[in-house]
Amino acid sequence: MTGPVTVRPCTAEDRDAVVALWTACGLVVPWNDPAADFALALSKTSSTVLAAVADGRLVATAMVGQDGHRGWIYYVAVDPALQGRGLGRRMVAEAEGWLAAAGMPKVQLLVRETNQRVLAFYERLGYAKSPVTMMQKWLTNPSP
Repeated sequence: MTGPVTVRPCTAEDRDAVVALWTACGLVVPWNDPAADFALALSKTSSTVLAAVADGRLVATAMVGQDGHRGWIYYVAVDPALQGRGLGRRMVAEAEGWLAAAGMPKVQLLVRETNQRVLAFYERLGYAKSPVTMMQKWLTNPSP
């Protein structure tokens, strides 16, 4: 990466590059279709996917959304070859800015308890664990 990094909202044309990045970063799981997640985020005014572009190439993302009371951040991804250079921090800051502009008073995100590296990353950015229990129920049959 030699040129400046710019951050912009994704367009539908970014889908393949975004899904490839999410896959390279290990964010894709069998029960979530990343292309569908991307399309849904772009179809609503309450969400989007932000992209960092350098040298004409998509190098990082953050999906943001809000429900009127709180903001959510998902799919923070940085090209594995570029990790450790502040792009993840920048994408979280850009996501927080998008949510603040939407009037959200707080931001939430989900991290698996076993993912200590990512938990430490968010703690360095000022995030704290919430004393809540997340519950879920499948309304469809998830893929194995």
